[in-house]
Amino acid sequence: MYPEELVMPMKHELTDKGFEDLTTAEAVDNAIKKEGTTLLMINSVCGCAAGAARPGVIYSLTGDKKPDHLTTVFAGFDTDAVAEARKFLAPFPPSSPCVALFKDGELVHMLERHHIEGNPAGAIAANLQAAYDEYC
Repeated sequence: MYPEELVMPMKHELTDKGFEDLTTAEAVDNAIKKEGTTLLMINSVCGCAAGAARPGVIYSLTGDKKPDHLTTVFAGFDTDAVAEARKFLAPFPPSSPCVALFKDGELVHMLERHHIEGNPAGAIAANLQAAYDEYC
């Protein structure tokens, strides 16, 4: 597990923008099953999370269409919450960071780590905005 003093600033990048920090399996289960659209980011300490994923996810919310619910869990820190979130991401293998969009509890769009690495934040945002246009 990563130390709290390392993780908290990275969590705050999202929670300060309105993301709900899910720290238990029960919270994840309840959040994903909500009616409407739910964005879930599995956050991480890696460079691609800092350089592309978190900025891209935040920038994706500047368009007209947005998910109803914004949620996040942190890999290597919120162990039970991440394990529960990954159950909803099947058949995709574990990946962090990653970003998933659910509609009425069903996974409708997924960005795995290999979609994030090497791409700028703007490309991540554009990908997510296209998903919002379709599902939100």
